[in-house]
Amino acid sequence: MNVSTDLDRRFRDAAASEPALEVAYDVTESPVGPLLLAATNRGVCRISFEPEPEAEVDRLARTFGRSILRAPRRLDSARRQLDEYFAGERRSFELESDLRALPAFQRLVLTELARIPWGETTSYGRLAARIGKPRAARAVGGALNRNPIAIVLPCHRVLGSTGSLVGYAGGLHRKRALLGLEQGELTLLE
Repeated sequence: MNVSTDLDRRFRDAAASEPALEVAYDVTESPVGPLLLAATNRGVCRISFEPEPEAEVDRLARTFGRSILRAPRRLDSARRQLDEYFAGERRSFELESDLRALPAFQRLVLTELARIPWGETTSYGRLAARIGKPRAARAVGGALNRNPIAIVLPCHRVLGSTGSLVGYAGGLHRKRALLGLEQGELTLLE
């Protein structure tokens, strides 16, 4: 049975407004490639590069529950803020994040990471010191490598101890592009 585009859109819009929907997701284009966006009722829970929707939906279901739907409207605010960021019009995000499924150490690292301002960088060691664990630079790197909310939680702003670009799950080419954007030199990826 085929469903009209209009009926499909109306169904998704109605379902997205239901409190029983545990996760809404969509895929959007960006200057650094396609991004999968996902949000619970508590906030954004995933922004990932090179998304494979089926694999991401499986991961989201294991983490948040089985009620998951591609519901673009529920992600309008996140999409708009990302568009503003890429246009150089937004320097900080006004989005709630849902990090409840993460281990306490990773939440601590990501909370501190969110405090690094637009255009500034730090090192893994300095970030470890900022959370009161100066010997945990490697553990901080591991926590950032599994950052579920790329760009909004700006792990691209964390560099190696020598200032070198290292360790970015989205690829160093994306890290370079995001840092370039924040320095007024965004190069689109192809």
